[in-house]
Amino acid sequence: MNTDPATGPHADHRLTGSVVLFLSLAAALGTATIYPLQPAIADVADSLGAQIAAVGLALACGPAGYMAGLGLLVPLVDRFPPGRVLALQFAVLSGALALCAAVDNVWTLGLATGVVGACSAVGAGLSSVAGRFAAPGRRATILGIVTAGISAGILAGRIAGGRLAEEIGWRGVLLVFAVACAVLAVSCAVVLPAARSAGERGYIETLRSIPGLFVRYTELRGAAICGALWFFAFCAVWAGLAVALSKPPFSYSAEQIGLYAVAGLSGILATRVAGDRTDRVGSTRVILAGLALAGVAAAIVGFALSDTLVTLVCLALFDAGLFAAQVANQSTVLSIDPAAPARFNSAYMLVYFAGGSLGSAAGAAAVDWFGWAATASLGTAAIGIAAVIVVITSRGAAAHRRSPTGTSTIPIS
Repeated sequence: MNTDPATGPHADHRLTGSVVLFLSLAAALGTATIYPLQPAIADVADSLGAQIAAVGLALACGPAGYMAGLGLLVPLVDRFPPGRVLALQFAVLSGALALCAAVDNVWTLGLATGVVGACSAVGAGLSSVAGRFAAPGRRATILGIVTAGISAGILAGRIAGGRLAEEIGWRGVLLVFAVACAVLAVSCAVVLPAARSAGERGYIETLRSIPGLFVRYTELRGAAICGALWFFAFCAVWAGLAVALSKPPFSYSAEQIGLYAVAGLSGILATRVAGDRTDRVGSTRVILAGLALAGVAAAIVGFALSDTLVTLVCLALFDAGLFAAQVANQSTVLSIDPAAPARFNSAYMLVYFAGGSLGSAAGAAAVDWFGWAATASLGTAAIGIAAVIVVITSRGAAAHRRSPTGTSTIPIS
């Protein structure tokens, strides 16, 4: 870890309240850019004279690009001045969005959407900035604020995309996002730290080192496995819910199903509380409390889908619990090497996102094959397994810490 006062993680770059707010807002917009066309997929197909399935494949390049961005772009925040890296990323994002707005065929849309997806990983880069420059006693609190922005962006991207598309068309929506990203590109260069590299490791060497991090750091390995499990549960439940509500006896429209996502607002509030509690009592307690809340909610909603009020309450608690666990878990990852957290964040988020992708596929299929109750039970089981791993890991770390030769860097809560 770099402790040089001239280049260390907090050298005259402590994050003020206004900078933290900027990080959150920038993370919200950057994350939102991957979602605005999803509600307007039929309009896009009509405009391009293409089949909806073809447009769907083009938009699927967004998540694929996001995975590439997590692996290739996020580590740049460690190697180069964060302000410059993220300014350039927002500038490219702005250009890609403008290109999306001007396309006349599905192939170009898919290519540009892939670039948008890669650059939308800027949220993970901003989280890494929070982990690197936040004061140690406030790292989780600040991360919670930035994560709240990311959560808001996921919701706002879909909501704004659907509403604005009706007023100014899908191309106009993309141009609005493009202009906003251009403004943020300039702002990042001015607002964010321009600190030198946290180490001497080159970019290619950094990329090559990422797989080895899982071998070397047990805390990263455990955090990534647990995170992937509960993100699997999160995506399985929400993907399965959409399928279940579209079938009889509900037969809800896409708009009606979309309203259930409002329950996800609870997750935004939970991230703020979870960050503060993690700094006060440690990550393990917050993670276990969040998983307990989410597990109970998932178990109940599996048998309460016919009661809208109970379903919405359960979904709110489900989201709140998992978002809280995510903030506490990610704060542990970012604290492994506070001087250079981006490569750890990149490694963690790749596994986390892979778990979610599997969950989306499994949740939708499980409803068709086994029904909604089985899908909710699948989510509950994944959360339970994650909780068991957290308990075992924390006990093992505590025993190692008590050993006279113990040198574990795992934070004990």
